[in-house]
Amino acid sequence: MTRTILLVDDDPEVLRLLGRFFEKKGWSVQRAAEATGAMELYERDRPDLVLLDIGLPGVSGLHFLEVVRARDADATVIMLTGHSDIETAVEAMRLGAENFLTKPVELSHLEVIAERAFEKAELRRRNRYFAQRQGDAHSTEALGRTPAMREIARQVEILAESDSTVLLSGETGTGKGFVAQLMHSLSGRATNPFVETNCAGFSAAFLESEMFGHEKGAFTDAKEQKRGLFEVANGGTFFLDEVGDLTLELQPKLLKVLESQRFRRLGGTREIEVDVRLIAATNVDLERAVRAGRFREDLFYRLNILPLRLPPLRERGREEIADMAVRTLLDLRRRIGHGPARLSAGGLDALVRYPWPGNIREMRNVLERVLLLCADADEIVPAHLPVEVTGSAAGRGGGGADDELSLQEVERRHIARVLAHHGGNRSRTARTLGISRATLYEKLSRYQLEEIGR
Repeated sequence: MTRTILLVDDDPEVLRLLGRFFEKKGWSVQRAAEATGAMELYERDRPDLVLLDIGLPGVSGLHFLEVVRARDADATVIMLTGHSDIETAVEAMRLGAENFLTKPVELSHLEVIAERAFEKAELRRRNRYFAQRQGDAHSTEALGRTPAMREIARQVEILAESDSTVLLSGETGTGKGFVAQLMHSLSGRATNPFVETNCAGFSAAFLESEMFGHEKGAFTDAKEQKRGLFEVANGGTFFLDEVGDLTLELQPKLLKVLESQRFRRLGGTREIEVDVRLIAATNVDLERAVRAGRFREDLFYRLNILPLRLPPLRERGREEIADMAVRTLLDLRRRIGHGPARLSAGGLDALVRYPWPGNIREMRNVLERVLLLCADADEIVPAHLPVEVTGSAAGRGGGGADDELSLQEVERRHIARVLAHHGGNRSRTARTLGISRATLYEKLSRYQLEEIGR
């Protein structure tokens, strides 16, 4: 789903520079030079994020912020100013600004701030959605109808009643984040925060500040005190994704929180006590990581109190894959608002036959692409699907030699085909498959495909 941003600034050069920057990053951008036009655009499009200059002609940025927040409590606004002062910053935050930045702002820093603001807004929306479904006795039906998935649904309902740590394992894209949110929504903590972060791709210093917070002056850029996500999640649930990528230096700190529910902010001396239920997730073999010295054994046993493995899509059976395809299509069409409303018999058969190495995430990417590119079609037929899907299905559907291949060999050949199709480009291949680059590199190494495209 395309992220949308409204830029409000009376300087045309700022609008041009920021607009081009965010468009290159994949955002859909609207621009306004004064508050009245900006309000009309906001009311019409309800963008995900507003980047707002304080010094606007006529109506000030602060007044615009106050009006927008009064009309839409979900409005996410980042303030920009060329002349920072404490009183203005405090007033902006009081009126509901997500952040307050002083010009000139480094674009890479602005991108991080915007991404975090968007993620927090999505988090609030998801929390509200699951809170509304809290009383629905059938909310675990989204996990599937086959006996194996109904057993997982039963376990999710049981685990939701506990405050003990849960470790979700499974390949990338199997729905670990959804299950974590579902457990929270079914628990006694459902009305309290559900907070999540991902351990992959962040430095140890950033992740420590993100999880535990920091005191003013703790490091060079620590200009004010910051609450960590464990504090934000107090009374609720903290979902720690890709926990297998947590650095060795942070693992003892996580272990201490799990054992004592206490921690110190970075640079702080006072211990903070919280009441947080942790759900962790990983797509790597933590026991193997322990043996390799990459993961602490004591932390593994502390996380592994209530383990739950989510099977890959290819292990869930044809019926479950078909159900998942239909549910995903209906959900996406409600969100997007157009595109085919159903699957043809041939389209469904192609989806069922495909091995889905990227699991549910890859299926969602494929169907979203079809809805966006085939908006005028009534139903999805094989011709609408990517060649990776129909080619793989056709190659195994005619009773040829491929019928005798193992799932691993099917996956190896499919990854090789997609990689060759993209000329060896790892980023495009990972996006097509619906998996992370790290997972792709692990599979390339496992199947000895590193040289393709080199």
